[in-house]
Amino acid sequence: MQLFYSPTSPYARKCRVVARERDLMADVEELAVVPNDDPPELQRRNPLGKVPCLVLDDGAAIFDSPVIAEYLDGLGSGPALIPAAGPARFKVLVAAALGQGVTDAAYLATGESRRPADKRSQEVVDRYRAAMLRSVDHMMDHLNGLPGELTMGHIACGTALGYLDLRHGDLKWRDGHDSLAAWFEEFNARPSMQETAPA
Repeated sequence: MQLFYSPTSPYARKCRVVARERDLMADVEELAVVPNDDPPELQRRNPLGKVPCLVLDDGAAIFDSPVIAEYLDGLGSGPALIPAAGPARFKVLVAAALGQGVTDAAYLATGESRRPADKRSQEVVDRYRAAMLRSVDHMMDHLNGLPGELTMGHIACGTALGYLDLRHGDLKWRDGHDSLAAWFEEFNARPSMQETAPA
């Protein structure tokens, strides 16, 4: 399999962490690309031109990050990152959605802040930032409710917080969130997170 990614993409990082946690790296070739350069090798496989994109051995392409992460979770050995059914499954999926939502808000705020000053909307940036902070307020409750020590919810929230550190350090999300900060420090020390840290 080939996994197209960008070193700073939080979406790709989530999938790269899953691949490592599922012990799949012997079967995954990671290919770094710059999506904004419109690389044809990426666009041939994902018409959206986005990363991550997973190309299977038969040439079929899978995108985007929640779909790739779930596909990878079905491979390898060990406990599944997404439970098959029941209340536990939906606790994991909701926590994963929270992490994905924080990532989306942070990514969109980053894009908006990079627009020319005369076209930038501070009101839009502020709305995204408020959504990030509200979500951080609730994140530890969701993490505490997850089954097991490692699920897709943990990975989605962990990579989201890593992206906040990368692009929104001024948000100071750790302030008033000691338990979440301590959790992230431990989670971020995992080899899968260290190996995928943005370059």
